[in-house]
Amino acid sequence: MFTDEWNNSSEYVEVQTSGSTGTPKVMRVKKSRMEASARMTIDFLRLKPTDKALLCLPDKYIAGKMMIVRSIVGKLNLVSVEPSGNPLLEVEEHIHFAAFTPMQVYNMLQNEQTRLRFEAIDKIIIGGGAISPSMAQELRGMKNEIWSTYGMTETLSHIAMRRLSGESASEWYEPLRGVKVCANEEGCLVIEALHVAEEVLTTNDIAEIREDGKFKILGRKDNVVCSGGIKLQIEQMEVRIASHYDREFALSWLPDEKLGQALALVYTTKGDGEKIKTVCEEVLDRVERPKSYIYLSEIPHTETNKIARNRLNMAIRAL
Repeated sequence: MFTDEWNNSSEYVEVQTSGSTGTPKVMRVKKSRMEASARMTIDFLRLKPTDKALLCLPDKYIAGKMMIVRSIVGKLNLVSVEPSGNPLLEVEEHIHFAAFTPMQVYNMLQNEQTRLRFEAIDKIIIGGGAISPSMAQELRGMKNEIWSTYGMTETLSHIAMRRLSGESASEWYEPLRGVKVCANEEGCLVIEALHVAEEVLTTNDIAEIREDGKFKILGRKDNVVCSGGIKLQIEQMEVRIASHYDREFALSWLPDEKLGQALALVYTTKGDGEKIKTVCEEVLDRVERPKSYIYLSEIPHTETNKIARNRLNMAIRAL
């Protein structure tokens, strides 16, 4: 168990990355940096000792580990349930603070009982995957504090948050205390948070940064498809498609002699090829439209439910 590792005599613990863009790896991180990360979140959300915090994420990964560390540092009362698609089915008591994945949130909102329990939680953070436009719209009308987080294993969970609920809802992430961001020449986000990360981190996330330091993510550099000399950011296009198509799909690419990379759309509902093609014709510019539409029974995901882009690319090229 993680608590055994946390309480041993070592200054370090091991954490595993998700593998969303490559092979998962194990990192050794200082416990003192995890404590610093926990304090950032506690201060930002104004959590108080004895607040009840829900642990419903695997402690194999940083998100679950950090919920435990926050409870220790902040003297929170930790309520633990087995990680599942809808953890609130098992929770009847009032929760002050919880962390969920987008998939868990989606499932909870489909069930009347767990939806009410979700709305009763004082403060919620959501991370580990993209939040769809329809989910963002639904959360915007809720009265509790709901935040989207930005971060990675290397930053020991999140280093910035953006509000999803209420009048303060925003597309812009606000860096937590002690965090500075800028963009490099390629437009990728650079993070300086030396109290939680050993070095300045250059990400693969293309970002727009305002003068006040807030930022929004436009997509990943390695998810840019260069088709006929035109650079296409597939995540931004996926968001536009998802606003008109509510079933699972993903964009990828295939090698093409003329274009170099030809955009391909993968869908998982049989018979939906023409339907999603029509959507693409409506919401995408002519140069953005996929050159092929490919059915797969399932889209590969990592253990933390992110699209495994490399495995998806391999799958469609093997057809």
